[in-house]
Amino acid sequence: MEYKLLGDSFQIKELNDTIKQVAPANISILVTGESGTGKELVANSIHFYSTRKNKPLIKVNCGAIPEGIMESELFGHQKGAFTGAIEQRKGYFEMADKGTIFLDEIGEMPFGTQVKLLRVLETGEFMRVGGDKNVNVDVRIIAATNRNLAYEVREGNFREDLYYRLKSINLNIPPLRERKSDIVILFNYFIENFTKENNIEFPGITEEAMEYLINYVWSGNARELKNFCESIIILNNGKEITIEDVKKNLKQEIFDNRALPALTAQKVETNYDKDLIMRAMFELKTDIMELKQAIGKMSDFKVKAPYDLNSDFYIPKEIIKTMSLEEIEKEILLYFLKTFDWNVSKVADKLGQTPRNIYRKIKLYNIEKS
Repeated sequence: MEYKLLGDSFQIKELNDTIKQVAPANISILVTGESGTGKELVANSIHFYSTRKNKPLIKVNCGAIPEGIMESELFGHQKGAFTGAIEQRKGYFEMADKGTIFLDEIGEMPFGTQVKLLRVLETGEFMRVGGDKNVNVDVRIIAATNRNLAYEVREGNFREDLYYRLKSINLNIPPLRERKSDIVILFNYFIENFTKENNIEFPGITEEAMEYLINYVWSGNARELKNFCESIIILNNGKEITIEDVKKNLKQEIFDNRALPALTAQKVETNYDKDLIMRAMFELKTDIMELKQAIGKMSDFKVKAPYDLNSDFYIPKEIIKTMSLEEIEKEILLYFLKTFDWNVSKVADKLGQTPRNIYRKIKLYNIEKS
């Protein structure tokens, strides 16, 4: 059995080759990439090709563990260390001894816990919560994040020394929009698996519909594509998938908050900024394929919001051509702030973000209430 990411793009081929090169070495690895690109699959592959493949691979979602029990979960605790600690308990690091631990969403780890993690990386030892003796472990650490950790370091949210210690090797998974040739391969893989598991007949998909999928902006990447494949099969059981079927299904995704633009509190790459803006335009009830054609033809960019606001989001064509992506994003954020009367919680909910991220973006763009 061979572990590798699916795709025939040069980016994925290069990534699979690099994984095989670095896997045997006992070195920490940072896996980066947007949500849904397959960071856990990379961790699985690294462990499989490492000398630790017959030892445990412990997976930990740092974003799912409450801050108050993070250290206990990772490093264990002694009996009586806190209320409810009725017995000694091993943490994930002890469970992973001689094997690998995968720390997903490492950017969510509390600052205090980061100090303890750094000590494990440097010395291989730690103390259980409430303990007075060092515990030694031999664990390879693979961390993953969809955050820009360099930005988080500058903002004081992530330790600089831990960042560079984790980043001995950085494997970045490119988003689907940068490797469109992989979309067909992933689509066929997801469809084949789902139809076999559920004994469903799949007559196929039209060429026009597939072309639309290839050019669609998959903000959720492979995970979003997989969910789309499963839903489109169920909703169109036994019939050939047409472009109308695809558009109908994707419009449902578009107006779900999860598909709205991720106005994250970090400086991101230009291509990702383009994606954010496109998704924001989707929220303003515009189809992405039609939008690309329309911007070149329309005298103005004017889109009616999908709910009753008694106002439009409006940027004249001659002005939008001169604006940077950051300026456009600022205008979009300002639009929603004014729409919801500067209720940051409502804006965050509408954009699928945390209020903290919205406040950061307001500060980044120096937006003032008028």
